[in-house]
Amino acid sequence: MSTPKVSVVVPVYDPGVHIEELIASLLRQTMAAGEFEVIFVDDGSTDGTGERLDALAAAHAHISVVHIPNSGWPSRPRNIGIERARGEYVQFADNDDWFGDEALQRLYAYAKENDTDVVIGKMAGRGRGVPKELFRRNHPRATLATAPLIDSLTPHKMFRRSFLMDHGLRFPEGKRRLEDHVFVTAAYFLAERISVLSDYVCYFHVARPDASNAGFRPFDPAGYFGNLREALDIVDAHTEPGALRDRLHRRWLRVEMVGRLTAPRYRDAPAAWRDEFFAEVRSALAERFAPGVAAGLAAPQRAVVALVEQDRPDAVRDLARWESAVRVKASARVTGELEITATGELFGPDGPLTFLHTEGGDSLSPPVTGVSAEVLDVTARLKSARMDVLVRRRGGGGEEFVLPATVTVERVAVAPLAPGASGAPGAPGAFRVVHRTVARLAPEAINAGRNAGRWEVKARVISCGWTKETELSLSLTMADGSPPVLREGAGAPLLVRVKRRVRRVLAR
Repeated sequence: MSTPKVSVVVPVYDPGVHIEELIASLLRQTMAAGEFEVIFVDDGSTDGTGERLDALAAAHAHISVVHIPNSGWPSRPRNIGIERARGEYVQFADNDDWFGDEALQRLYAYAKENDTDVVIGKMAGRGRGVPKELFRRNHPRATLATAPLIDSLTPHKMFRRSFLMDHGLRFPEGKRRLEDHVFVTAAYFLAERISVLSDYVCYFHVARPDASNAGFRPFDPAGYFGNLREALDIVDAHTEPGALRDRLHRRWLRVEMVGRLTAPRYRDAPAAWRDEFFAEVRSALAERFAPGVAAGLAAPQRAVVALVEQDRPDAVRDLARWESAVRVKASARVTGELEITATGELFGPDGPLTFLHTEGGDSLSPPVTGVSAEVLDVTARLKSARMDVLVRRRGGGGEEFVLPATVTVERVAVAPLAPGASGAPGAPGAFRVVHRTVARLAPEAINAGRNAGRWEVKARVISCGWTKETELSLSLTMADGSPPVLREGAGAPLLVRVKRRVRRVLAR
Protein backbone atom coordinates (compact mmCIF):
# COMPACT_ATOMS: atom_id res chain seq x y z
CA MET A 1 0.00 0.00 0.00
CA SER A 2 1.47 3.35 -1.03
CA THR A 3 2.12 6.05 1.57
CA PRO A 4 -0.57 8.76 1.52
CA LYS A 5 0.52 12.34 1.10
CA VAL A 6 -1.77 13.52 3.90
CA SER A 7 -3.55 11.97 6.86
CA VAL A 8 -6.55 13.97 8.10
CA VAL A 9 -7.18 13.30 11.80
CA VAL A 10 -10.62 14.14 13.21
CA PRO A 11 -11.61 13.67 16.87
CA VAL A 12 -15.36 13.02 17.03
CA TYR A 13 -17.89 13.19 19.83
CA ASP A 14 -21.66 13.54 19.36
CA PRO A 15 -21.61 16.09 16.51
CA GLY A 16 -24.94 14.98 15.08
CA VAL A 17 -25.72 16.61 11.76
CA HIS A 18 -22.90 19.14 12.24
CA ILE A 19 -20.36 16.60 10.93
CA GLU A 20 -22.00 16.42 7.52
CA GLU A 21 -20.35 19.60 6.19
CA LEU A 22 -16.94 18.17 7.06
CA ILE A 23 -17.69 14.83 5.44
CA ALA A 24 -18.96 16.50 2.28
CA SER A 25 -15.88 18.72 2.07
CA LEU A 26 -13.55 15.73 2.45
CA LEU A 27 -15.36 13.91 -0.36
CA ARG A 28 -15.03 17.01 -2.57
CA GLN A 29 -11.26 17.34 -2.19
CA THR A 30 -9.39 17.86 -5.44
CA MET A 31 -6.56 15.71 -4.09
CA ALA A 32 -7.21 12.21 -5.37
CA ALA A 33 -8.78 9.83 -2.86
CA GLY A 34 -5.81 7.50 -3.22
CA GLU A 35 -3.42 10.26 -2.13
CA PHE A 36 -4.86 11.01 1.31
CA GLU A 37 -6.52 9.19 4.17
CA VAL A 38 -9.09 10.31 6.75
CA ILE A 39 -8.95 8.92 10.28
CA PHE A 40 -12.03 9.59 12.39
CA VAL A 41 -11.40 8.80 16.05
CA ASP A 42 -14.82 8.36 17.67
CA ASP A 43 -14.54 9.29 21.35
CA GLY A 44 -17.49 7.19 22.51
CA SER A 45 -20.24 9.02 20.64
CA THR A 46 -23.79 8.25 21.81
CA ASP A 47 -25.79 9.94 19.04
CA GLY A 48 -25.37 7.41 16.23
CA THR A 49 -22.31 9.13 14.75
CA GLY A 50 -20.21 5.98 15.18
CA GLU A 51 -22.54 4.01 12.94
CA ARG A 52 -22.66 6.88 10.42
CA LEU A 53 -18.86 6.87 10.19
CA ASP A 54 -18.65 3.07 9.93
CA ALA A 55 -20.96 3.19 6.92
CA LEU A 56 -18.87 5.99 5.41
CA ALA A 57 -15.67 3.98 5.86
CA ALA A 58 -17.28 0.93 4.28
CA ALA A 59 -18.04 2.98 1.18
CA HIS A 60 -14.67 4.75 0.87
CA ALA A 61 -11.37 2.90 1.12
CA HIS A 62 -9.39 6.00 2.16
CA ILE A 63 -11.58 6.60 5.23
CA SER A 64 -11.21 4.69 8.50
CA VAL A 65 -12.79 4.88 11.95
CA VAL A 66 -11.29 4.13 15.36
CA HIS A 67 -13.72 3.69 18.25
CA ILE A 68 -12.48 4.39 21.79
CA PRO A 69 -14.14 4.75 25.22
CA ASN A 70 -15.05 8.34 25.96
CA SER A 71 -12.01 10.33 27.11
CA GLY A 72 -13.92 13.58 27.50
CA TRP A 73 -11.66 15.83 25.41
CA PRO A 74 -10.10 15.90 21.90
CA SER A 75 -6.47 15.29 22.95
CA ARG A 76 -6.52 11.50 23.23
CA PRO A 77 -8.36 11.04 19.91
CA ARG A 78 -5.84 13.33 18.20
CA ASN A 79 -2.91 11.44 19.68
CA ILE A 80 -4.36 8.12 18.56
CA GLY A 81 -4.76 9.65 15.10
CA ILE A 82 -1.08 10.63 15.06
CA GLU A 83 -0.08 7.06 15.90
CA ARG A 84 -2.38 5.59 13.25
CA ALA A 85 -1.47 8.09 10.52
CA ARG A 86 0.54 6.86 7.55
CA GLY A 87 0.70 10.13 5.63
CA GLU A 88 3.76 12.25 5.01
CA TYR A 89 1.80 15.10 6.61
CA VAL A 90 -0.92 15.13 9.27
CA GLN A 91 -3.77 17.65 9.07
CA PHE A 92 -6.04 18.12 12.09
CA ALA A 93 -9.71 19.07 11.83
CA ASP A 94 -12.61 19.33 14.27
CA ASN A 95 -15.86 17.50 13.61
CA ASP A 96 -17.94 20.68 13.26
CA ASP A 97 -15.61 22.51 10.83
CA TRP A 98 -14.87 21.86 7.15
CA PHE A 99 -12.29 22.32 4.37
CA GLY A 100 -12.11 24.31 1.17
CA ASP A 101 -12.35 21.99 -1.82
CA GLU A 102 -8.69 22.44 -2.84
CA ALA A 103 -7.31 22.68 0.71
CA LEU A 104 -5.35 19.44 0.98
CA GLN A 105 -3.92 19.71 -2.54
CA ARG A 106 -2.78 23.31 -2.02
CA LEU A 107 -1.44 22.83 1.52
CA TYR A 108 0.55 19.74 0.57
CA ALA A 109 1.99 21.42 -2.54
CA TYR A 110 2.98 24.47 -0.46
CA ALA A 111 4.58 22.21 2.16
CA LYS A 112 6.65 20.41 -0.46
CA GLU A 113 7.57 23.64 -2.25
CA ASN A 114 8.96 25.12 0.97
CA ASP A 115 10.15 21.89 2.64
CA THR A 116 8.26 22.92 5.75
CA ASP A 117 7.45 21.20 9.03
CA VAL A 118 4.24 23.16 9.71
CA VAL A 119 1.83 24.68 7.19
CA ILE A 120 -0.96 27.02 8.30
CA GLY A 121 -3.78 27.47 5.80
CA LYS A 122 -5.94 30.57 5.68
CA MET A 123 -8.98 30.24 7.93
CA ALA A 124 -12.45 31.72 7.70
CA GLY A 125 -14.69 32.02 10.73
CA ARG A 126 -18.43 31.45 10.95
CA GLY A 127 -19.30 32.78 14.38
CA ARG A 128 -15.73 32.23 15.55
CA GLY A 129 -12.75 34.55 15.49
CA VAL A 130 -9.81 33.71 13.27
CA PRO A 131 -6.49 35.51 12.77
CA LYS A 132 -6.60 38.39 10.33
CA GLU A 133 -3.15 39.97 10.12
CA LEU A 134 -1.45 36.56 9.82
CA PHE A 135 -3.38 35.84 6.63
CA ARG A 136 -2.85 39.22 4.99
CA ARG A 137 -0.20 37.64 2.72
CA ASN A 138 1.62 34.35 2.13
CA HIS A 139 4.61 33.59 4.37
CA PRO A 140 6.81 30.89 2.78
CA ARG A 141 9.19 31.07 5.73
CA ALA A 142 7.65 32.40 8.93
CA THR A 143 9.01 32.48 12.45
CA LEU A 144 7.67 33.64 15.78
CA ALA A 145 9.93 36.68 15.43
CA THR A 146 8.93 37.66 11.89
CA ALA A 147 5.19 36.84 11.63
CA PRO A 148 2.20 36.90 14.00
CA LEU A 149 2.16 33.10 14.29
CA ILE A 150 1.31 33.35 17.96
CA ASP A 151 -2.15 34.60 16.94
CA SER A 152 -2.91 31.12 15.57
CA LEU A 153 -2.86 28.49 18.32
CA THR A 154 -5.66 26.16 17.22
CA PRO A 155 -4.48 22.76 15.94
CA HIS A 156 -6.08 23.05 12.49
CA LYS A 157 -2.77 22.92 10.64
CA MET A 158 -0.71 20.51 8.56
CA PHE A 159 2.33 18.98 10.30
CA ARG A 160 5.07 16.81 8.83
CA ARG A 161 4.49 13.46 10.53
CA SER A 162 8.20 12.69 10.92
CA PHE A 163 8.56 16.06 12.71
CA LEU A 164 5.85 15.06 15.20
CA MET A 165 7.40 11.64 15.75
CA ASP A 166 11.01 12.84 16.03
CA HIS A 167 10.11 15.36 18.73
CA GLY A 168 7.47 13.24 20.46
CA LEU A 169 4.90 16.02 20.03
CA ARG A 170 1.54 15.02 21.47
CA PHE A 171 -1.47 16.80 22.94
CA PRO A 172 -1.74 16.84 26.75
CA GLU A 173 -4.53 14.42 27.61
CA GLY A 174 -7.42 14.62 30.07
CA LYS A 175 -10.22 17.12 30.59
CA ARG A 176 -8.30 20.36 30.50
CA ARG A 177 -8.07 23.66 28.62
CA LEU A 178 -5.57 25.13 26.16
CA GLU A 179 -4.15 21.73 25.22
CA ASP A 180 -3.85 23.03 21.66
CA HIS A 181 -1.84 26.05 22.86
CA VAL A 182 0.70 23.75 24.52
CA PHE A 183 1.00 21.54 21.42
CA VAL A 184 1.15 24.32 18.82
CA THR A 185 3.48 26.62 20.79
CA ALA A 186 5.96 23.76 21.23
CA ALA A 187 5.71 22.95 17.51
CA TYR A 188 6.45 26.56 16.57
CA PHE A 189 9.67 26.56 18.59
CA LEU A 190 10.82 23.13 17.39
CA ALA A 191 10.03 23.51 13.68
CA GLU A 192 12.89 24.26 11.32
CA ARG A 193 10.50 25.88 8.87
CA ILE A 194 6.90 27.14 9.09
CA SER A 195 4.82 28.36 6.15
CA VAL A 196 1.53 30.28 5.95
CA LEU A 197 -0.73 29.93 2.89
CA SER A 198 -3.05 32.94 2.71
CA ASP A 199 -4.27 33.23 -0.88
CA TYR A 200 -6.91 30.48 -0.60
CA VAL A 201 -9.31 29.71 2.26
CA CYS A 202 -8.37 26.23 3.41
CA TYR A 203 -10.29 25.83 6.67
CA PHE A 204 -13.70 26.97 7.90
CA HIS A 205 -13.86 27.35 11.69
CA VAL A 206 -17.49 27.12 12.76
CA ALA A 207 -19.47 27.91 15.90
CA ARG A 208 -22.45 25.64 16.35
CA PRO A 209 -25.82 27.38 16.69
CA ASP A 210 -26.20 25.78 20.14
CA ALA A 211 -22.71 27.00 21.23
CA SER A 212 -21.80 23.42 22.17
CA ASN A 213 -18.28 23.48 20.69
CA ALA A 214 -15.76 22.41 23.33
CA GLY A 215 -14.24 25.89 23.46
CA PHE A 216 -17.56 27.44 24.51
CA ARG A 217 -18.20 25.23 27.55
CA PRO A 218 -18.00 26.62 31.10
CA PHE A 219 -14.66 26.11 32.84
CA ASP A 220 -12.94 26.26 36.20
CA PRO A 221 -10.86 29.47 36.41
CA ALA A 222 -8.12 27.96 38.60
CA GLY A 223 -7.64 25.01 36.27
CA TYR A 224 -7.77 27.26 33.23
CA PHE A 225 -4.96 29.49 34.48
CA GLY A 226 -2.92 26.46 35.48
CA ASN A 227 -3.13 25.33 31.86
CA LEU A 228 -2.31 28.84 30.65
CA ARG A 229 0.87 28.81 32.77
CA GLU A 230 1.93 25.60 30.97
CA ALA A 231 1.88 27.45 27.64
CA LEU A 232 3.85 30.33 29.16
CA ASP A 233 6.38 27.80 30.49
CA ILE A 234 7.07 26.63 26.94
CA VAL A 235 7.72 30.20 25.79
CA ASP A 236 10.02 30.80 28.77
CA ALA A 237 11.97 27.60 28.07
CA HIS A 238 12.81 28.77 24.54
CA THR A 239 13.36 32.52 25.01
CA GLU A 240 15.35 34.89 27.16
CA PRO A 241 13.68 37.77 29.04
CA GLY A 242 13.18 40.64 26.61
CA ALA A 243 11.18 41.90 23.67
CA LEU A 244 10.39 38.56 21.97
CA ARG A 245 9.25 36.88 25.17
CA ASP A 246 7.13 39.92 26.05
CA ARG A 247 5.51 39.94 22.60
CA LEU A 248 4.64 36.24 22.81
CA HIS A 249 3.32 36.49 26.37
CA ARG A 250 1.24 39.47 25.24
CA ARG A 251 -0.96 37.17 23.18
CA TRP A 252 -2.24 35.35 26.31
CA LEU A 253 -2.64 38.58 28.25
CA ARG A 254 -4.57 40.20 25.39
CA VAL A 255 -6.81 37.27 24.42
CA GLU A 256 -7.21 34.93 27.38
CA MET A 257 -7.22 37.57 30.12
CA VAL A 258 -8.16 41.09 28.92
CA GLY A 259 -10.29 39.69 26.09
CA ARG A 260 -12.29 37.46 28.42
CA LEU A 261 -12.71 40.18 31.07
CA THR A 262 -14.31 42.49 28.50
CA ALA A 263 -16.45 39.89 26.72
CA PRO A 264 -20.25 39.67 27.17
CA ARG A 265 -19.87 36.12 28.52
CA TYR A 266 -17.86 37.47 31.47
CA ARG A 267 -20.16 40.41 32.10
CA ASP A 268 -23.20 38.13 32.10
CA ALA A 269 -21.67 35.30 34.17
CA PRO A 270 -22.70 34.64 37.80
CA ALA A 271 -21.05 37.04 40.24
CA ALA A 272 -19.20 34.30 42.13
CA TRP A 273 -17.61 32.98 38.94
CA ARG A 274 -16.68 36.51 37.83
CA ASP A 275 -14.97 37.15 41.15
CA GLU A 276 -13.00 33.91 40.91
CA PHE A 277 -11.95 34.58 37.33
CA PHE A 278 -10.91 38.16 38.14
CA ALA A 279 -8.82 36.93 41.06
CA GLU A 280 -7.06 34.39 38.84
CA VAL A 281 -6.32 37.06 36.23
CA ARG A 282 -4.89 39.33 38.90
CA SER A 283 -2.72 36.56 40.31
CA ALA A 284 -1.37 35.46 36.92
CA LEU A 285 -0.72 39.07 35.92
CA ALA A 286 1.42 39.66 39.01
CA GLU A 287 3.25 36.33 38.82
CA ARG A 288 4.01 35.78 35.15
CA PHE A 289 3.92 38.96 33.08
CA ALA A 290 6.82 41.41 32.95
CA PRO A 291 6.00 45.15 32.74
CA GLY A 292 6.89 45.18 29.04
CA VAL A 293 4.05 42.80 28.24
CA ALA A 294 1.22 45.16 29.17
CA ALA A 295 3.20 48.17 27.92
CA GLY A 296 2.91 46.83 24.36
CA LEU A 297 -0.87 46.53 24.47
CA ALA A 298 -3.20 49.11 22.98
CA ALA A 299 -4.60 51.80 25.28
CA PRO A 300 -8.01 50.20 26.01
CA GLN A 301 -6.30 46.93 26.93
CA ARG A 302 -3.66 48.70 29.03
CA ALA A 303 -6.50 50.44 30.86
CA VAL A 304 -8.05 47.07 31.72
CA VAL A 305 -4.71 45.82 33.03
CA ALA A 306 -4.32 48.97 35.16
CA LEU A 307 -7.78 48.46 36.63
CA VAL A 308 -7.03 44.79 37.37
CA GLU A 309 -3.85 45.83 39.16
CA GLN A 310 -5.94 48.30 41.18
CA ASP A 311 -8.40 45.49 42.03
CA ARG A 312 -11.37 47.35 40.46
CA PRO A 313 -13.58 44.71 38.81
CA ASP A 314 -16.60 47.05 38.61
CA ALA A 315 -14.53 49.63 36.71
CA VAL A 316 -13.42 46.90 34.30
CA ARG A 317 -17.06 46.08 33.59
CA ASP A 318 -17.88 49.77 33.06
CA LEU A 319 -15.02 50.11 30.60
CA ALA A 320 -16.11 46.93 28.82
CA ARG A 321 -19.65 48.26 28.39
CA TRP A 322 -18.31 51.48 26.91
CA GLU A 323 -16.01 49.57 24.56
CA SER A 324 -18.84 47.32 23.40
CA ALA A 325 -20.54 50.39 21.90
CA VAL A 326 -17.50 51.38 19.81
CA ARG A 327 -18.30 50.77 16.14
CA VAL A 328 -17.42 51.98 12.68
CA LYS A 329 -19.63 53.93 10.29
CA ALA A 330 -18.54 54.14 6.67
CA SER A 331 -19.80 54.95 3.19
CA ALA A 332 -18.40 54.12 -0.23
CA ARG A 333 -18.70 54.91 -3.92
CA VAL A 334 -17.54 53.23 -7.10
CA THR A 335 -15.04 55.79 -8.42
CA GLY A 336 -13.55 53.97 -11.37
CA GLU A 337 -13.40 50.65 -13.13
CA LEU A 338 -13.04 48.17 -10.26
CA GLU A 339 -12.15 51.04 -7.90
CA ILE A 340 -13.85 51.77 -4.55
CA THR A 341 -13.42 54.92 -2.47
CA ALA A 342 -14.56 54.56 1.14
CA THR A 343 -14.72 57.05 4.02
CA GLY A 344 -15.29 56.06 7.63
CA GLU A 345 -14.58 56.65 11.29
CA LEU A 346 -15.09 55.12 14.70
CA PHE A 347 -18.12 56.05 16.78
CA GLY A 348 -18.71 55.69 20.51
CA PRO A 349 -21.95 55.63 22.52
CA ASP A 350 -22.43 59.40 22.12
CA GLY A 351 -21.30 60.02 18.55
CA PRO A 352 -17.96 60.16 16.70
CA LEU A 353 -15.11 58.87 18.85
CA THR A 354 -12.91 61.75 19.95
CA PHE A 355 -9.30 61.85 21.08
CA LEU A 356 -7.36 64.51 22.96
CA HIS A 357 -4.12 66.13 21.82
CA THR A 358 -1.85 67.73 24.40
CA GLU A 359 1.81 68.59 24.50
CA GLY A 360 2.48 65.02 25.58
CA GLY A 361 0.78 63.47 22.54
CA ASP A 362 -2.62 61.95 21.75
CA SER A 363 -4.78 60.12 24.25
CA LEU A 364 -8.04 58.23 24.64
CA SER A 365 -10.76 59.42 27.02
CA PRO A 366 -12.75 56.43 28.28
CA PRO A 367 -15.33 56.94 31.06
CA VAL A 368 -13.14 55.61 33.89
CA THR A 369 -11.08 57.41 36.50
CA GLY A 370 -7.76 56.63 38.08
CA VAL A 371 -5.99 55.58 34.87
CA SER A 372 -2.81 57.48 34.01
CA ALA A 373 -2.25 59.54 30.87
CA GLU A 374 0.62 57.22 29.96
CA VAL A 375 -1.71 54.22 29.94
CA LEU A 376 -4.24 56.05 27.74
CA ASP A 377 -1.66 57.33 25.21
CA VAL A 378 -2.53 56.44 21.60
CA THR A 379 0.06 58.56 19.76
CA ALA A 380 1.86 55.65 18.10
CA ARG A 381 -1.30 53.63 17.46
CA LEU A 382 -3.02 56.51 15.65
CA LYS A 383 -0.03 56.83 13.34
CA SER A 384 -0.53 53.23 12.19
CA ALA A 385 -4.35 53.33 12.13
CA ARG A 386 -5.94 52.34 8.83
CA MET A 387 -9.20 51.39 7.18
CA ASP A 388 -9.17 48.33 4.95
CA VAL A 389 -11.76 47.50 2.32
CA LEU A 390 -12.42 43.79 2.04
CA VAL A 391 -14.77 41.40 0.34
CA ARG A 392 -16.53 38.51 2.07
CA ARG A 393 -18.42 35.78 0.28
CA ARG A 394 -22.16 36.14 0.86
CA GLY A 395 -23.93 33.01 2.06
CA GLY A 396 -20.68 31.04 2.17
CA GLY A 397 -18.30 29.98 4.89
CA GLY A 398 -16.94 33.41 5.66
CA GLU A 399 -14.10 33.65 3.13
CA GLU A 400 -12.76 37.19 3.14
CA PHE A 401 -9.92 38.99 1.38
CA VAL A 402 -8.48 42.47 1.90
CA LEU A 403 -8.25 44.50 -1.31
CA PRO A 404 -5.04 46.34 -2.25
CA ALA A 405 -5.54 49.99 -1.40
CA THR A 406 -4.14 53.43 -0.70
CA VAL A 407 -5.11 54.68 2.76
CA THR A 408 -5.08 58.17 4.24
CA VAL A 409 -6.06 59.48 7.68
CA GLU A 410 -7.32 62.98 8.52
CA ARG A 411 -7.51 64.54 11.97
CA VAL A 412 -10.58 66.77 12.30
CA ALA A 413 -10.70 69.24 15.19
CA VAL A 414 -13.82 69.12 17.37
CA ALA A 415 -14.78 72.68 18.21
CA PRO A 416 -16.27 73.67 21.61
CA LEU A 417 -20.01 74.26 21.58
CA ALA A 418 -21.25 77.75 20.91
CA PRO A 419 -23.39 79.36 23.65
CA GLY A 420 -26.91 77.92 23.59
CA ALA A 421 -25.99 75.05 21.25
CA SER A 422 -26.81 71.41 22.05
CA GLY A 423 -24.71 68.28 21.61
CA ALA A 424 -21.44 66.93 22.95
CA PRO A 425 -18.88 69.67 23.49
CA GLY A 426 -15.33 69.31 22.27
CA ALA A 427 -12.68 69.60 24.98
CA PRO A 428 -9.60 71.71 24.23
CA GLY A 429 -7.44 69.67 21.86
CA ALA A 430 -10.24 67.25 20.96
CA PHE A 431 -10.23 65.73 17.47
CA ARG A 432 -11.81 62.98 15.39
CA VAL A 433 -10.02 60.60 13.04
CA VAL A 434 -11.52 60.18 9.56
CA HIS A 435 -10.25 57.40 7.30
CA ARG A 436 -10.26 57.45 3.50
CA THR A 437 -9.36 54.38 1.46
CA VAL A 438 -9.12 53.92 -2.29
CA ALA A 439 -9.24 50.18 -2.99
CA ARG A 440 -8.70 48.29 -6.21
CA LEU A 441 -10.53 45.09 -7.04
CA ALA A 442 -8.18 42.35 -8.25
CA PRO A 443 -10.39 39.29 -8.93
CA GLU A 444 -7.48 36.94 -9.58
CA ALA A 445 -6.19 37.58 -6.04
CA ILE A 446 -9.50 36.74 -4.35
CA ASN A 447 -9.40 33.11 -3.20
CA ALA A 448 -6.81 32.33 -5.86
CA GLY A 449 -9.36 33.11 -8.55
CA ARG A 450 -11.93 30.64 -7.15
CA ASN A 451 -14.39 33.45 -6.55
CA ALA A 452 -17.61 32.90 -8.48
CA GLY A 453 -20.65 34.14 -6.58
CA ARG A 454 -21.91 37.20 -4.66
CA TRP A 455 -19.66 39.06 -2.23
CA GLU A 456 -20.24 41.63 0.50
CA VAL A 457 -17.97 44.67 0.48
CA LYS A 458 -16.93 45.80 3.95
CA ALA A 459 -14.86 48.48 5.65
CA ARG A 460 -12.64 47.49 8.57
CA VAL A 461 -10.99 50.09 10.81
CA ILE A 462 -7.91 48.97 12.73
CA SER A 463 -7.10 51.61 15.32
CA CYS A 464 -5.94 51.83 18.95
CA GLY A 465 -6.39 48.10 19.55
CA TRP A 466 -9.84 47.93 18.00
CA THR A 467 -10.76 46.08 14.83
CA LYS A 468 -14.26 47.17 13.82
CA GLU A 469 -16.03 46.54 10.55
CA THR A 470 -19.26 47.36 8.77
CA GLU A 471 -20.85 46.42 5.47
CA LEU A 472 -20.79 49.01 2.72
CA SER A 473 -23.72 49.74 0.39
CA LEU A 474 -22.03 48.00 -2.51
CA SER A 475 -22.48 44.62 -4.11
CA LEU A 476 -19.96 42.52 -6.01
CA THR A 477 -20.83 39.62 -8.29
CA MET A 478 -18.22 37.48 -10.00
CA ALA A 479 -18.64 34.64 -12.45
CA ASP A 480 -16.15 32.43 -14.23
CA GLY A 481 -15.17 33.94 -17.56
CA SER A 482 -17.05 37.21 -17.04
CA PRO A 483 -15.91 40.61 -15.79
CA PRO A 484 -16.87 41.31 -12.16
CA VAL A 485 -19.93 43.48 -11.59
CA LEU A 486 -19.59 46.13 -8.87
CA ARG A 487 -22.70 48.14 -7.99
CA GLU A 488 -23.60 50.87 -5.53
CA GLY A 489 -26.64 50.85 -3.24
CA ALA A 490 -26.94 47.13 -2.62
CA GLY A 491 -25.83 45.96 0.80
CA ALA A 492 -27.07 43.10 2.94
CA PRO A 493 -30.78 42.19 2.84
CA LEU A 494 -32.97 43.91 5.45
CA LEU A 495 -33.46 40.75 7.54
CA VAL A 496 -29.70 40.18 7.71
CA ARG A 497 -29.13 43.79 8.80
CA VAL A 498 -31.78 43.47 11.53
CA LYS A 499 -30.24 40.25 12.86
CA ARG A 500 -26.81 41.86 12.99
CA ARG A 501 -28.20 44.87 14.82
CA VAL A 502 -29.87 42.63 17.39
CA ARG A 503 -26.61 40.71 17.95
CA ARG A 504 -24.72 43.99 18.49
CA VAL A 505 -27.27 45.21 21.02
CA LEU A 506 -27.25 41.91 22.91
CA ALA A 507 -23.43 41.95 22.96
CA ARG A 508 -23.53 45.13 25.01
